[in-house]
Amino acid sequence: MSEMSLGQAVDRAIEDAMARDDSIVLIGEDAPLLRAPLLARFGADRILAAPISESAFFGAAAGAAMAGLRPVVELYMVDFIAVAFDAVLNHIAKLEGFSGGKWKVPLVIRAPSGGGYGDGGQHGQSLWGTLASIPGLTVVVASTPADAYGLMTTALGHDGPVVFMEPKLLSEDWLEFLGSGGRDTVSFDVPAEGAVGPVPDSPHSTPFGKAIVRREGADVTIVSVAVGVHRALEAAARLHSSGVSCEVIDLRSLRPLDVETIVESVTKTGRLLVVDEDYREFGLAGEMAAVCLEAGLSPRYARVCVEDTLPYARHLEDAALPNVDRIVESVNMLVDT
Repeated sequence: MSEMSLGQAVDRAIEDAMARDDSIVLIGEDAPLLRAPLLARFGADRILAAPISESAFFGAAAGAAMAGLRPVVELYMVDFIAVAFDAVLNHIAKLEGFSGGKWKVPLVIRAPSGGGYGDGGQHGQSLWGTLASIPGLTVVVASTPADAYGLMTTALGHDGPVVFMEPKLLSEDWLEFLGSGGRDTVSFDVPAEGAVGPVPDSPHSTPFGKAIVRREGADVTIVSVAVGVHRALEAAARLHSSGVSCEVIDLRSLRPLDVETIVESVTKTGRLLVVDEDYREFGLAGEMAAVCLEAGLSPRYARVCVEDTLPYARHLEDAALPNVDRIVESVNMLVDT
């Protein structure tokens, strides 16, 4: 086992996969600088700098994937996928379906996501609900370094497009970047248990569509991803002292979704709280409710989400994001009603 941050685990997964498979290439803005160790090992033919035009290099990556390569396309932030949305929505996600399976697009989009560091509503979004709503895309979100390695390894061997969501607050490289430029006096609310963790030294993969129960409980099911998992675990520990037992599920994969694990837990607890750093309406939180209703369940239900555009001011952003106090308050409401 080696201790590393989530971002370091992703980098190692890409490096290990590139050593095994010559068809994997990486393309992104400043990629040769940001991935200098990969450039040194694999050369400029496989670590490619892209212009500041997401629509251009996403389109190029789609063509490269159709022609037999396996591109890893790096965004600075998931928010910028909006610039490439035509390529993602109308081409990358649909080509296999349009061709009856004749054309494959084995492409991984590495998308740093999430707020909590004062970068404004056009840089701190999560957007996994939006992306997971698109047929043809696989969408995964890691909350631990071990899962980050495993999910990226699976993504790099997958024969379709995968959006790999990388929580910024759990990535050491991102934290160093976010703390620069005059922000060295600003503190970020980083979950202590999420920033660094053990990763097996031998290659391993994490299956898509398989959630994991991070904490077992009997009274309330809390479902989340990414940073929200660690907030939920902290809230569950606090609630335990007052006699409330919370089960915490880390989805890991949004599309495909592990319906069985969710339904099994909610059947046991009869209560469901969704903790989601994405937008409240028309997203993951509502999908969790629909999954339970379609299974014939009628749980007591609540959601802690982002309800509007993220504010720029740090104290307002902290209040808008799903924090531990909001989670505890919602669980107590579910238990008391």
